[in-house]
Order: sequence, then structure tokens, then C-alpha cells
Amino acid sequence: MKSRQIIEEQEGVQALTHHNTVFSQLLKLVPRHEFVVLANQHHEGRKLRKMTRWSQFVSMALAQLSGRTSLRDVVSNLSAQARKLYLLGAVPVSRSSLARVNEKQPYALYEALFAKLFSRCQGLAPRHGFRFKNKLYSLDASTLDLCLSVFPWAKFRTTKGAVKLHVGLDHDGLLPALMTVTNGKVHDITVARTLALPKGSIVVFDRGYTDYDGYHQLNTQGIFFVTRQRKKARYRVVERRKVDKSKGLTSDQTLELTGAKARNCPIALRRIGFKDFDTGIRYCFLTNNFHLAASTIAAIYKSRWQIELFFKWIKQNLKIKRFLGTSKNAVMTQLWIALCAYLLLAYLKFVSKIDCSLQQIIRLLQLNLFERRDLQALLRGDPPEPELLPLQASLQFS
Repeated sequence: MKSRQIIEEQEGVQALTHHNTVFSQLLKLVPRHEFVVLANQHHEGRKLRKMTRWSQFVSMALAQLSGRTSLRDVVSNLSAQARKLYLLGAVPVSRSSLARVNEKQPYALYEALFAKLFSRCQGLAPRHGFRFKNKLYSLDASTLDLCLSVFPWAKFRTTKGAVKLHVGLDHDGLLPALMTVTNGKVHDITVARTLALPKGSIVVFDRGYTDYDGYHQLNTQGIFFVTRQRKKARYRVVERRKVDKSKGLTSDQTLELTGAKARNCPIALRRIGFKDFDTGIRYCFLTNNFHLAASTIAAIYKSRWQIELFFKWIKQNLKIKRFLGTSKNAVMTQLWIALCAYLLLAYLKFVSKIDCSLQQIIRLLQLNLFERRDLQALLRGDPPEPELLPLQASLQFS
């Protein structure tokens, strides 16, 4: 009886201390049945025999999270962990098979997966730090340079290639809510006009999106905007309001545009002047919102810096500057999987509720992807669980 009790206790401890790999636990955040449905919807050509879209996703996600820089590097890393691949639901892949699937199977699968993951993250994301209840978005684009001789489909200039990421960053959780990837030639305003924003939301963008017709369209749709005024803009002041200069405000005016393109925006706008005490730089903001305080409008534009930090983060921590394939489909596949990886990290941060940056999370994952540890314990910084001692053969029965 005593030996049986010891065995049961050790088996119970073993059950409590057994974990799948950290990478396997992370990939469980992707609903497998939903992935299979999406994979069937976005498949071209003959049925894949040995290679699967899930194995492709596992391989490319590994490249993003572990910093692998070539297909050979990815495949070698997977081969070294061959015994643990079954925990991921994946099979070993060859370099040629992975390259072929990246080149030929539609990247739209991962664009659709991105939308699924975003909807999951959105339900857990913390709200922005402002008192108003309106949704807040920052709009911007970032260009990724490519070698034209290697990527001829991405022609940007005479001797230069590029693709461009257009992002509408939701300040609730700092998630890329509106995401489009285009050729580098596509103008930012062209994409901005196609984005669908919820009524009553506030969108903030810089002077590169100056578009009087677009201002009018946003106002007609019931969407508020905050932007910077161009230095050469022509206007007529209709009303002036008092401001609190101790907050850096220099003016709060209602104006009408009078320039050559003023007829494209036949609405009254609000112009707010602001001086940064630290740098001495003066700013002039334009908005169609007359309800919020002038200091809040200035703070909204200042928060636009979050989208600059977003672009900086993904370029420094994800593999979106060096590509594992040269075709358009391969490049788009890598970009969308990188963005899916970003959402996985964000979801992990929201669920764990730890005071830890995304950069700290990805650094921890890089060092522990194939370790058998509890993922949440790893993020909390708990010490590794002690190894279980094997049962001794000489158990005495009572």
C-alpha cells in the first residue's frame, strides 16, 4: 500500500509538472480548426502531399520568433528539434518544399488568419488612456526597401524596389487594426480613402495625408480627424477662443479654407496652436472636432507617435527587412506571418496581464521556444521546476 501511494503521488506530481514546449503552447492560441478551414479556402493547384500549410506556418513563425535569416537556417533548426515537432502538429520540411509553398500557395491565407487573430486580441485589449469614449486610430505608412534586380515586380523608382505597409493603429491595445500591404508606388492618400472607420471614431495622421476632399468625406461619415496644418495653407479666421497658455496652447480658432482647393472642403475647421516647452517647436493642428478641449486635441496628436514606435518595433524585432523568397507571394507570405506573430505576442501580453514589454516577451521566447516549461510561469519569471527523481526499484511493501 505504501509503495502504491508513493507511485500515485509521483505520477500526480509528474502530471502537474509536464508541459509541452513553449512554442507549442504559443501556437495553441491559433485555433487549429479555423486554420484548416482557411487553408482549404485559400489553396491552389494539386493537394499537398507531405508538406502542409500548417507546417509552413510553423516554419515561418519560427523564423520570426527565433530570428532565423534563411530557409536553410529555418529547416536546420526544425530538423534539430525533430522529436518535438509532433507537439506542434507539424512535420519535417525540406528547403525546396518550403520555398515552393511560399512561392505558389496564396498568401491570402495569412491575411485572413491575421483578421481572425485581431478579432481575438480586440476583445482583450486595454482601452486608450484618454477620457473620451471614441475609438482612436493613428494612420501612417512605412516603406520597406527592396533590391530591384532581385524583386523586379516591386518597382518603385528607376533603380529601386519597395513595398509599403499602410497601418491604421488602434490605440486600444496598440493593435494594427487597418492593415494593407501595397507596392511602394501606391500613395498613402489612395489607401487612406479606402479604409473603413467606425462612425464617431477619431483618426490622427501627419501632413503627408493632407487631402481637403478627404477631410470633407471624413466629416460627412461622422468621423473626427486630427492632423497638422500645412505651412502654406490659406484660410480665413472666423472665430477666436481663449486658451490656457500654461498648457502650451497659443491659439484656438475656427477657420474656413480659402485656397485654390478650398471648395473640396466647404466646412468650418478648428485650428489649434501649440508650443512644446521642451523643444520650443510650434505646431498648428487642424480638426473637425469642436467638443474636446484644445489641450486634448494636442495630446491626441502627440499620441500619434505610437504608430512610429510600432513600425520601429516590427522592423527591429521581426523579419520583414530580409526575405526568404523573391516572388511577390513569398514576400507577402512572410510579411503577413510576421504581423500574425505580432498579434500572438500582443494576445499573450493581454492574457498574462504582466508588466512586460513585447520586446521582453519575444526575447524570452527566443531563448525558450523548445523548452518544456509553463508559458505563463516563464513570463512571470518563476524559477524552473525541479527535475523529478526516478522511482527507486527497492520499494518496500507494507
